[in-house]
Amino acid sequence: MQHWLLKTEPSTFSVDDLAAAPRKSTSWDGVRNYQARNFIRDQIKKGDEAFLYYSSCALPGVVAIVQVVRAVYPDPTAFDRRDPHYDAASSKQAPRWYSCEIRLKRRLKRVITLAELQAHAHDELASMMILRAGNRLSVTPIEDAHWRFILSLE
Repeated sequence: MQHWLLKTEPSTFSVDDLAAAPRKSTSWDGVRNYQARNFIRDQIKKGDEAFLYYSSCALPGVVAIVQVVRAVYPDPTAFDRRDPHYDAASSKQAPRWYSCEIRLKRRLKRVITLAELQAHAHDELASMMILRAGNRLSVTPIEDAHWRFILSLE
């Protein structure tokens, strides 16, 4: 099992939205960055766990744990002309973008803030992708040691 960090803006999609979804699960779609797409397409597997992370908000940080319940499949939003993530260059025969389905496993007891993560950027979390300058990926891998350390902050 691998671990991941999935970034979302809570004004667009929140842990409350996920909790309210049927079966507390939803497609993780709309990813339009090739590196993040490659993580979804090539590495994310059913059973993997991820931190749900809020960005672009007053209190960015880790808010929940989710589990991948369905691995890679073509992102249906890429084929829907009415969807903001529509991509005319992507087809069902040759999809460009991919999704996975996630289910809420549990909310964290508290938000583990970006500031807390940054406080450990030179020791326990030194190689964590989200803490690198300029990293804006919505899907990033999390090392097992990072996963355990972040959970210990809870």
